[in-house]
Amino acid sequence: MPCGQPDSGAGAAPARYVLGVDVGSTMVKCHVYDRAAAVRGSSCKKVESLYPRPGWVELDPEVLWSQFVGVIKEAVQTAGLHMGQIAGLGISTQRGTFITWHKRTGKPFHNFISWQDIRSAEFVGSWNKSLLLKVIHVIFTVLHFLTGNDRYLAPSFLTFSTQQSSMKLSWVFKNIPEAEEAARKNNCCFGTIDTWLLYRLTKGSVYATDYSNASSTGIFEPFTKCWSPTLCNLLSLPMSIYPPVKDTSFNFGSADSEIFGVPIPIMALVADQQAAMFGECCFQPGDVKLTMGTGGFWNVNTGEHLFASQRNLYPLIGWKIGKEVVYLTEGTISDIGTAIKWAQDIDLFTNVDETAKMAQSIADSQGVCFIPGLQVSVDGTYLCASFVGLKPSTTRNHLVRAILESVAFRNKQLYDTIVKKVHIPLQTIRADGGVSNNSFVMQMTSDLINRRIEKPANADMSSLGAAFLAGLASGFWTDKEQLKKLRRIEAVFEPQKDSEEYRPAMDTWLQAMKHSLHW
Repeated sequence: MPCGQPDSGAGAAPARYVLGVDVGSTMVKCHVYDRAAAVRGSSCKKVESLYPRPGWVELDPEVLWSQFVGVIKEAVQTAGLHMGQIAGLGISTQRGTFITWHKRTGKPFHNFISWQDIRSAEFVGSWNKSLLLKVIHVIFTVLHFLTGNDRYLAPSFLTFSTQQSSMKLSWVFKNIPEAEEAARKNNCCFGTIDTWLLYRLTKGSVYATDYSNASSTGIFEPFTKCWSPTLCNLLSLPMSIYPPVKDTSFNFGSADSEIFGVPIPIMALVADQQAAMFGECCFQPGDVKLTMGTGGFWNVNTGEHLFASQRNLYPLIGWKIGKEVVYLTEGTISDIGTAIKWAQDIDLFTNVDETAKMAQSIADSQGVCFIPGLQVSVDGTYLCASFVGLKPSTTRNHLVRAILESVAFRNKQLYDTIVKKVHIPLQTIRADGGVSNNSFVMQMTSDLINRRIEKPANADMSSLGAAFLAGLASGFWTDKEQLKKLRRIEAVFEPQKDSEEYRPAMDTWLQAMKHSLHW
């Protein structure tokens, strides 16, 4: 279906355009951008997740491929263009979702296993409690103390999570004999969604990923910029299965002409949060991007300096363009958009646009707290979503406000962690993602952190970031300074209340969260 309307522009249309495709957790979107970064045509399709067992989340690779090709064709058609006018294609993808397939036949051994999948929860829990991991922590803590080398700091904090590919990949080789046998014979390929799409677009002739996607798997070592032999040995993962890693903004080859009628140059592969960071033009050290979509992601540009993994914060490669490597520090919040969608599914509201007004219509939540769930903590315990403090006088408005407050409270928690742990002065804070359209969440977050937050006119920053990267590689745009001039700000949220006014409500919520861990 068409996704939004193309911008109207005066004068003759430019002869060339770039495509930005974002394969997210809920939607596959394609936007056609002109040289002013205005959207000329769009298309989107809903991602069809599969739930074969409780806790399992998968994607059918053939369905996803069909949707990917479909949105590109429809977006170009909606723009009134033909494929020959496309200068380049940039692909942004959800991170950590992966597939394995046979090197010779190209046949997958299983569906895509989503980053949201928790089949490895028991495995994660047992590893995080294991004596071996404690020994690893001690060894690398001592090495860091003796050498002062930050590359030893990350293993000293090593913990596994269900969102990473590593444990689920280990599960694949333990439970799918065909994959294990192929790996032994050097016939198994591993790929995140970007790698699989590139492989399909080029009819199997190009097998690669980029640094941003690789560093988001939990298997790639950002300090050495290579797949981690230490981790692979620890988890008995074969080193032969991983794709070569290329620059983020790079000529990966062209889509086979049979797919779109002409060979479209594939000029960028990028992970979705890093793409959004680039789309927001967070190019300077200290620039911060807050994405609130299915989950929440705080990313800080740390420039050339890679901060070692700390509790709740992880180092990533933002992008690599030629000799430039930009590092990020990331903190995540599970289930922001997921919780709001769940509230809609149980009829707390009809349209998500109503929620800000519902929350603003009352003075407070009357002591009602929302405990976010639908996730697994690092020690493997299951956290269940719940409301605490319900009373006979509780209305839908109170429940909705409690859900939105929980988003702002978690933003505050993560922001405080970043300020404490990341020793770089924070500069601009820019928000994107569907939940950034909620004025209540945005204003409350601004109040709590006492910082100005900018919101762009276009919330689909991952698509724009992928297009920007593709445009730089193809010469469509000249440099990042030109991209900065194309930014459009829709709204700015300045602090309006003292954060102390929220203290009683946040203390109550923190107490409820603490108790919920024992349920």
